[in-house]
Amino acid sequence: MILKKLLFTILLLVSFSENIFAQEVYEEYKGTYNAKITQILNKETREIWDGTQSAYKKIEVKLLDGPQKGETKVFETDFPEIKKGLNIYINHYIYIGGEENFSITNINRKNQIYFFIGLFILATILLGGKQGIRSLLSLVLSFLVIFYILLPGILHGWNPLIASFLVASIILFFAIFFTHGWNKESLIAFCGTMFSVLLTSIFAIIAVKMTHLSGFTTDESTYLYFNTKGALDFSGLLLGAIIIGVLGVLDDIAVTQAAIVTELYDSNPKINPFEVYKRAMRVGREHVGALVNTLVLAYTGTALPLLLLFKTREYSFTTAINLEVFTTEIIRTIIGSIGLMMTVPIVTLLSVYFLRGYTSKNSHSHKHHHHH
Repeated sequence: MILKKLLFTILLLVSFSENIFAQEVYEEYKGTYNAKITQILNKETREIWDGTQSAYKKIEVKLLDGPQKGETKVFETDFPEIKKGLNIYINHYIYIGGEENFSITNINRKNQIYFFIGLFILATILLGGKQGIRSLLSLVLSFLVIFYILLPGILHGWNPLIASFLVASIILFFAIFFTHGWNKESLIAFCGTMFSVLLTSIFAIIAVKMTHLSGFTTDESTYLYFNTKGALDFSGLLLGAIIIGVLGVLDDIAVTQAAIVTELYDSNPKINPFEVYKRAMRVGREHVGALVNTLVLAYTGTALPLLLLFKTREYSFTTAINLEVFTTEIIRTIIGSIGLMMTVPIVTLLSVYFLRGYTSKNSHSHKHHHHH
């Protein structure tokens, strides 16, 4: 925790260096505006801390909106990756003595983001057909539920774990029924997944309590703590994040298992239910193996800079896994993987019992049936 606080202080000092060392401490925030870099006037490299160099550039920008629209401003910045002609966002402050201060907060990537979102939508429709369109719709609805129900709810004092569980059920409802249609298969997949989510939540509560995780692992959580004046339950927030994070893979595996059972019954109506369970479980285990790998690699990928940071500090393995930031990812991966493994037998069992004699509208032996 001491190292975490030290790192956080250094980060604060570096990011606010321009403002901290101004002669007046008091500053008034005037707004964030869109601007374009018209030219880079000069560059120089300075040492910022203990042999670490940073490139400072003196730049001229033209304001594209706000009260001073059209005006040009010159200021110094150590913001990386900037060049002439780039669109940026800048913060405008006025110090108590009337002196203006500008600093870059971010690069304006709006158009590039819209381009890739468009590309994703196009690829999903072209490659996924009607199913793709339905999955896009469920994705949009899931995001709306998270942004307009879950986030405001947690900020208004709802229990993060209960809120995440309820939102998880709404998201699963959209994801399964909108994407795969209103049928018995989808219903079985939904019920089985909800049961798994409930069990995963119980395991997550036990794991977070046993490992004493506080939920404070990133600078975002520290900022959020100050912004909400300490009103949020951060370990509850961590539990909610684990549940929401595992939803996608649970939904995937549940729908697949229900479909496999239907196909097995469909290919041979006289097949023994025990035989169906055995065969479906074999496919399910292969699927789980691949998905557990996916989960572990996805979490490792997001933590790569962090892994490198600790490698440079030459921590021992036991010291590293004891740090909360690592313990959190380990617990998240393990709980997610256990949730995955439990979903397969649960959904397969429900499917074997309830889907006997059910013929899917997508099944190959009923192609001549007309359906909407």
